[in-house]
Amino acid sequence: MTELKTGLAGRAETVVVESNTAAAIGSGALPVFSTPHMIALMEKASMSAIAPCLEEGQGSVGVRIDVEHLAATPMGMTVRAESTLTKIEGRMLSFEVKAWAGDELIGRGIHQRCIILNQRFMEKTQAKLK
Repeated sequence: MTELKTGLAGRAETVVVESNTAAAIGSGALPVFSTPHMIALMEKASMSAIAPCLEEGQGSVGVRIDVEHLAATPMGMTVRAESTLTKIEGRMLSFEVKAWAGDELIGRGIHQRCIILNQRFMEKTQAKLK
């Protein structure tokens, strides 16, 4: 298992298709890469950065995101998100996140995740149904 330490980096990418456009999900009216999908890609990159460090039964959940969506991306382009772990405070992890379409920076910000025990988390969540 890899040691959890600052500097760990993760990456995720996707192609802009109709289903991840602002028009398709209702976050806007145009057929461009949606902000919610950019955020999800940034979260995925952050999860991939720490995945090798988590013990069996552990996971992480997003608890905060503060990003700027700087530029529109048309259908057909590939978007990549990059994440770097910048701070560890107990179970709370902070990341610097960026998104790129080709050489253009299209998004940047910070993201925080909390390390959890998957089973305990789901038990507490499901208890809300009772």
